[in-house]
Amino acid sequence: MEEIDKNNLPNHIAIIMDGNRRWAKSQGLATRDGHKAGADALENISQFCNEIGIKYLTVYAFSTENWKRSKEEVSALMAILRLYLDSFLKEKNKQNIKIKILGEIEDLSKSLQNSIKRAIEQTKNNTGLTLNIAFNYGGRPEIVRAMKNIAEEVKEGKINIEDINEDLISNHLYTAGQPDPDLLIRTSNELRTSNFLPWQLVYTEFYFPDKNWPEFTKEDLLEAIKVYQKRNRRFGGRP
Repeated sequence: MEEIDKNNLPNHIAIIMDGNRRWAKSQGLATRDGHKAGADALENISQFCNEIGIKYLTVYAFSTENWKRSKEEVSALMAILRLYLDSFLKEKNKQNIKIKILGEIEDLSKSLQNSIKRAIEQTKNNTGLTLNIAFNYGGRPEIVRAMKNIAEEVKEGKINIEDINEDLISNHLYTAGQPDPDLLIRTSNELRTSNFLPWQLVYTEFYFPDKNWPEFTKEDLLEAIKVYQKRNRRFGGRP
């Protein structure tokens, strides 16, 4: 198999983990089983990203629109995140991975908030992969939140309107201090971004494998990286 160029790895990979329900249906399983299999795939992929030297991995786990799903499915997703975080702290913290959550955690249950805060606090000094889990996240609400915070700082005299630029806005987003994603992967052959990181994805390379997320393997990630490495990133400039 063709090797990837270790000197040209994407610093930041973003993944829309789509297809858990479709995979479960194809296997004759319950939706909850699909989400559990998706969590297992995330565990494998995040560990592998850390091993090969990826610095940031951002995954879309639960959008603000996902509240419209059935109460049973929403409850399952909440429970799976809590189990994932608690399991991570027991076993995976040894891998030196840092956990961050992107989204409005205030809307979540107190027990889930506590699991999130515990995972963030206990991994904050880790220096390996930063794993951003976008949970109760929406890209447009993220930008609205940033604008409100900036407006409040202008109102309080902390900054002037003339100070508002792209860097200032980036520094008020959940991903403040991180590079924008180099590569976006969306599984299940869906060809849209679904309100995921609209500010951060402006020059990101997109890759759409025809696989459901629970089927996505380390080999699939390597293939995505190889495709990325063959592209000419011009960032709006000429070749």
